[in-house]
Amino acid sequence: MDFYEVIEKRRTVRDFEDKPIPIDIVKRILSAGLKAPTNNHLREWEFVIINDKKERLSILNLEDMTSYDECEKMMDGFGMTDSDQRGMYHIAMPKQFSMLYNSGCLILPFFKLREPLMNPTCLSSLNEFASIWCCVENILLAATAEGIFGVTRIPMTEELEHIKNTLKHSDNYTMPCYIALGYPKKDAKLPVQKMINIDDRLHINHW
Repeated sequence: MDFYEVIEKRRTVRDFEDKPIPIDIVKRILSAGLKAPTNNHLREWEFVIINDKKERLSILNLEDMTSYDECEKMMDGFGMTDSDQRGMYHIAMPKQFSMLYNSGCLILPFFKLREPLMNPTCLSSLNEFASIWCCVENILLAATAEGIFGVTRIPMTEELEHIKNTLKHSDNYTMPCYIALGYPKKDAKLPVQKMINIDDRLHINHW
């Protein structure tokens, strides 16, 4: 695909076919992630692939939110008023567990911490966090070029603690998100894409 075609076609998908992704394609996608810019030039990123379904059950310490009213209450609490945004959440919240469990490949990316993520001393303390998200975007775009789509989920504190206890990963590494990749089902639900005109967001020489 042309690069701009990849940008246009990348979508968040939460409904996957029961079809694994060949490991050579996964490696190619992750290698694209490793081409992302990094704050210290070292790309201190590690990737754990969890494809065994029993292992996924032990890793995924979360549940789907199946109650429509509960989802509505949560969005009201967040002050969400945009109809497209609320529609996306109604698609997403019932699949927080299933989208990860049923994906063709579940990737846990890790980055090396310089200081506690939730207690930064200055903005540059978040450089490592910013860099890993550049890596994640490369992964999503590379997957799209392969005809593979995916979704990310930022873990709650208790999920991170559970993953640490389960995987026994190094103390100076943490996981910014889950990355679930797969071949989309033909009837996969896609939220309405929020279209933004760049001219409405562009400021030249002043705000």
